[in-house]
Formats: sequence, structure tokens, C-alpha cells
Amino acid sequence: MDDGEQSGAPLLVMGRLGSPFGVKGWLHVTAYTELPENLLSYLPWYINRQESWQKVEVISGRRHGKGLVVQLKDCPDRDAAALLTGTEVGIYRHQLPPAAADEYYWDDLVGMQVIAKDDRVLGRLDHLFETGANDVMVVKGEQEYLVPYIEGQVVQSVNLETREIRVDWDPDF
Repeated sequence: MDDGEQSGAPLLVMGRLGSPFGVKGWLHVTAYTELPENLLSYLPWYINRQESWQKVEVISGRRHGKGLVVQLKDCPDRDAAALLTGTEVGIYRHQLPPAAADEYYWDDLVGMQVIAKDDRVLGRLDHLFETGANDVMVVKGEQEYLVPYIEGQVVQSVNLETREIRVDWDPDF
């Protein structure tokens, strides 16, 4: 058992297993990391099967196109791989390298209060997603706001201690 398992810490979803790749049990993986191959550095992986996280051993993996392909232990053929298609891949927070100064993991920001320039509380950050142009914060309060995560322009400050994100954003936009 590792530290995360012992403490009951939640797992962070870092990717999803895709369709089989070949006939020897390999799978496509969509990684939610900036560089897909970084996910191969955060071992062991856990997969969510039937509402339960199970530890899996990655035997081999490599970059393939925009994602990864991996071979998991106890996944010997295409049929076994097909049973894992769509399964979430998780890791424990302690498996990630520490964030550099003035950098944050998305998970650090979720749940923070988002406050507009006029001190109006927009709500809490529910989640973020990528658009290609910039990341977007989904803020839920009296209504849902989609706020671009553009540091220095829209995002004025992030305070991990007070759990507040200050934004230059017109809520009526």
C-alpha cells in the first residue's frame, strides 16, 4: 500500500484509456497532462473499474500521435484491452512533482471563490477545461460563468491561502 492508499487521499483523474492498439493488449490513452508522455512518469496508475479504483502496472508505454499507447500487466490481448476502453486513469497527488513558484495545478484551484473586479462574488470554480486558445474556468454561483483563464489579463491574482481568484471580468458579459 502506498501513502495515498493509507491516508484515503482522493485520486486525481489524469487520463482515460481508449481503444485497443494492436492485438497484444496495448491501449490508446488520452492524457490530461500538458505533455502526454508525462503521464508515464507518474506510476503506479490506478484505473476506475466498477466504481472502484484498482492499481495497475504499466509494462510499457510511449507517445503515439497526440496521446499515448500503453501495455498493462494482465492485459494480454485485444479482447482484454477492449474491456478497459473508457476507463479513467488516476494517480495520487503526491506522485506529481511540486508546482513551481507562481504555478498551480488545476486541482489546487477547484473550489476557490472567484471574485470580479468590483468585488462581486461570481461563485466557486467548479472545473477548468482547455479550448486550444486558452483554458476556461467554469464558475458556478447564482449562475454559471465561463471565464477565460488568462493570467495578467483576466486572472489578476490567485491566493491559495484565502482560496480566492480575483478576475477582471464583467459578469454581465
